Amino acid sequence: MSVYYSEDHEWIEVEGDLGTVGITDYAQGQLGDITFVDLPEEGAEVAKGDSVAVVDSVKAASDVYTPVSGVIAAINEALADEPELVNTDAEVGGWLFRVTLSNPSELEELMDEAAYKTYVEGL
Repeated sequence: MSVYYSEDHEWIEVEGDLGTVGITDYAQGQLGDITFVDLPEEGAEVAKGDSVAVVDSVKAASDVYTPVSGVIAAINEALADEPELVNTDAEVGGWLFRVTLSNPSELEELMDEAAYKTYVEGL
């Protein structure tokens, strides 16, 4: 499994042609307490950069962009009852959706963990 990061603070963990997507710990920290997560529909076709979900917090609502193109394979249904999972476990249990990649070469445009850490330090 490989993990990649976008400049919009999404992460994607890829295994085969399936990617699990969420927002980074940095992003959830900036948003504050998460109160609601609006997730995409399973089976929806998405293009890299599309706004596919919305995370509402006590501070603001924030769009979540898909870091890759593909088809939504699953959503994290636990977030309907426990949106705070995004705060407590952003990069594991607080994942938002899974996408079947249609163009794996798009991963090359994302950052690895070291590059993302450097990126965040520069903000």
